[in-house]
Order: sequence, then C-alpha cells, then structure tokens
Amino acid sequence: QVQVAESGGGSVQAGGSLRLSCAVSGYPYSSACMGWFRQAPGKEREVVAGIDTDAGSTYYADSVKGRFTVSQDNAKNTLYLQMDGLKPEDTALYYCAFAPATGGPFCVAALSSPKAHLYFSSWGQGTQVTVSS
Repeated sequence: QVQVAESGGGSVQAGGSLRLSCAVSGYPYSSACMGWFRQAPGKEREVVAGIDTDAGSTYYADSVKGRFTVSQDNAKNTLYLQMDGLKPEDTALYYCAFAPATGGPFCVAALSSPKAHLYFSSWGQGTQVTVSS
C-alpha cells in the first residue's frame, strides 16, 4: 500500500518562503507521478505543481510559476515544494499525491487536466500553509 506524508507547512508573512516535503513509501518512487495540490476554504482542490519522478518532467500552475519549485531526492523517496514569494492567496491546505507512472507524457498531461485530482490514487493528510499580509 502506498503511503504519502507531507510536512513543512506553517505561517509566514507575505513575501516569505516555505519548503514542503512529501515522503513516499510502498512503491518504487522512481516510477511515479507526484503532484502537489491545495485547497482553500470554500474552494475546490487545485493542482499546484508536479513531477514525473523518472523523466523529471515538471508541471506548474500559472498561479505559481516563477515562485514555486518542485524537486526530489530519489534516494530518500522524497518530493519537495519550495515556495518563495508567498502571497495571502497561497493560503490553503497543501496535499501531496501519488499516481503510478505509465511513461510518456502521461504525468504532465494528468497534472494539466481540469480534473487532475482524479488521476491520483494515494494522498497525504495535508499540511497547512498560512500567509498573512
């Protein structure tokens, strides 16, 4: 059974930075499609960024391009999300999610889909990020 666990959330002022971590167990990390999602109160869950852990292909939502960076440490089975230039509108519960990779453009295509969350089968409990103005 695949397990996913996020950490690293917190409270910062606008313009600050945070780094989220996501530990994955129970599946070969090097054959995965990993996504970062967020959900603010009263809003739908949305994709933030993601990566094909084998090909290294990445995806970023327009709202975070140039501010957030996804990276990974395959030896540690860990995914990261570096968040810089945080804005109050980034406040949300952030989730890490896993999908088995099938190769080719699947991962990036899934992440860019309007229903991206449907492609991911294992989710963490979420970590809160709060950005004050």
